[in-house]
Amino acid sequence: MVMDGGKILAVGTADLRSQWPQAEAVDCTGKVIMPGLICTHSHIGEPSGGDSSSPIQPETRVIDSIDIRSTSLPRARAGGLTTVNIMPGSGHLVSGQTVYLKLREGRTVEELALKHADGSLMGGLKMANGTNSIRDTPFPGTRGKSAALVRQQFLKARDYQRKVAAAAGDAAKLPDRDLGLETLVEVLDGRRVVHHHTHRADDILTVLRLKEEFGFKVVLHHVSDGWKVANEIAAAGAGCSIINVDSPGGKLEARDLDWKTGAELVARGVITAVHTDDPVTDSRWMLRSAALSVRGGMSREKAIESVTLAGARLLGLEARTGSLEAGKDADFAILSGDPISIYTRVEQTWVEGEKVFDLSRPGDRLMAEGGYGAGSTRLNTTCCFSK
Repeated sequence: MVMDGGKILAVGTADLRSQWPQAEAVDCTGKVIMPGLICTHSHIGEPSGGDSSSPIQPETRVIDSIDIRSTSLPRARAGGLTTVNIMPGSGHLVSGQTVYLKLREGRTVEELALKHADGSLMGGLKMANGTNSIRDTPFPGTRGKSAALVRQQFLKARDYQRKVAAAAGDAAKLPDRDLGLETLVEVLDGRRVVHHHTHRADDILTVLRLKEEFGFKVVLHHVSDGWKVANEIAAAGAGCSIINVDSPGGKLEARDLDWKTGAELVARGVITAVHTDDPVTDSRWMLRSAALSVRGGMSREKAIESVTLAGARLLGLEARTGSLEAGKDADFAILSGDPISIYTRVEQTWVEGEKVFDLSRPGDRLMAEGGYGAGSTRLNTTCCFSK
C-alpha cells in the first residue's frame, strides 16, 4: 500500500515498490493490515446531551460537551478505531445532534470533527424509544405517548419547513428561528440521518412506522430483537448498527438479544455494522464484538466489514474511508494476526497517514493494557476530582 498526503495512492503487489522507489518503506511482514475500525455508536469523550427539562431536545449539540483529552480517546485508538459517531445518551426521545470524528491527534474537538464542503459539522440526530425515555412528566409515561410526542414534533417541523419555504429568503416573512425545528427540518430534508436507539421488536416497528410517515433516513441502533423482525427492517431499507454482549444483566427489553441478529440481517441485504456503545463495550474490544457475530453465523468477510465499510456506509463516509482503496483516506490498523482471533493485538493505528497509536511506545501500551482511568490526571478519590 502506498500513501501520501493522508491518502492511499495504490494498493497491490510488491511491484508497487518499483513504481515509488523514493517512498519510505515500512516492513509489515507477517502482519495484517486492515481498514481502520469505524464505531457507529460511541460515547468516548464523556459527552452529554439533553437535560431533564423536556424529552425532545434536537437543538442540543453533543460537540459542545466532548472532552477530547479524556483517556477514552487514546484507548479507542489502541483498539484500532479511526472514525467514531459520538452520541448523546438514550434517556430522551430526542437527545441531540451526534458528531462524526476522525481520531486524529488534536488539541480541540474541531480539529477532529468531520465537516461537509460548506464547513458544517457532519453528524446525525440521536433518538430513542422503549423504557429509556419513559419517566415522570414532562417525559412520556407509555410507549404510545412516546410515539405521539415525536409525531407531534415532526408535524411542527413540517409547518416550520413550509413557512421558511414560503418566505423565499425574505427576512420579514421568515418565522422566528427555532434551533430544534431547524434540526428536524434537516432530518425531513434528508440532510441529517436519525440514529435511533431501539431494542424490542414492537419498538423497532414503531421507528419504521415513523420513518414511513415522515420519510426520514434512519439507522436502527442495538436492535436486540432485530432477528425477530429482520424482514420488516429489510423491507423498510433501514440500516442497522448492532451491539454484541456476552454478559448477563442490562435492561429487560434486551433479554432476547442474540448474536445471530447480524447474520439474519445480512442475509436479507441489510447494511449491518457492529458498534461498541463504549463504555458498554470497551473500544479496545471492538474486533472481539465482530467475532461474536461470526459465532452467531455471520461470515468472516461480513464480520470484518461490520466494523469497517458497513459503518462508513451508515455514516455516509464510504467514499473516503472504510476500505483500503486508492483515493481514500489512509486510515488503517496493523495487527499481529487474524482480526477475528482474541489473541491478536492491534500494534499500530494510522489516521489519514499519521500514526496515532504504536504498541511499542510506553504511553500507548498503557492505553492498550491499562484499566479504566489509566493515564488520566483527572481521576481521584476526593470530591473535587470526581470529574
